[in-house]
Amino acid sequence: MNAKIDTSDVQLETKRLLLRPWQITDLKDFNEYASQPGVGEMAGWLAHQSMEESKHILQMFIQEKKTFAIELKSNHKVIGSIGIEEDRLANDPAFQDVYGREIGYVLNRDYWGQGIMCEAVLRVIEYCFKDLGYDYLLCGYFLKNHQSARVNQKCGFQFLRNQDFHTRFDTIEPGHLNIMWNQKQRI
Repeated sequence: MNAKIDTSDVQLETKRLLLRPWQITDLKDFNEYASQPGVGEMAGWLAHQSMEESKHILQMFIQEKKTFAIELKSNHKVIGSIGIEEDRLANDPAFQDVYGREIGYVLNRDYWGQGIMCEAVLRVIEYCFKDLGYDYLLCGYFLKNHQSARVNQKCGFQFLRNQDFHTRFDTIEPGHLNIMWNQKQRI
């Protein structure tokens, strides 16, 4: 069942990162990575074609209150996002008595391969389990997205099932849907 989420007043820190609510002043940084070819496509959306498109989506992030900006502490640049999305298993009878969400993420390709996304995902997992008391988290990826598969693996998600993901550009991508249970809730 979908757990409640409101990230509007939440800031999470790691060694290198500040995970915080989006601000309209993040537009330039957001557009920089959202317009990079090959970034959004790995998450199911096309690269942004204009600053206006990025502004529209950024305003949506701000209003929905479920997506963190990933900011580098060293230079205050926003380099990605991590959302605590609606749970695609919310209507599954096996999940009616437990609460969870699904994590989705994207990172500026200039920062791939540095362990940044694992650092962000692990901090969000900790927040969801310790602070919010979620029972489980889901995280999925397209089979062709080897980087996201590694993040899932390194963060401890376990295979749940094969999943066809419907993209925003009208394709169906085969993938894996993974799960992580809150161990304190299962004892």
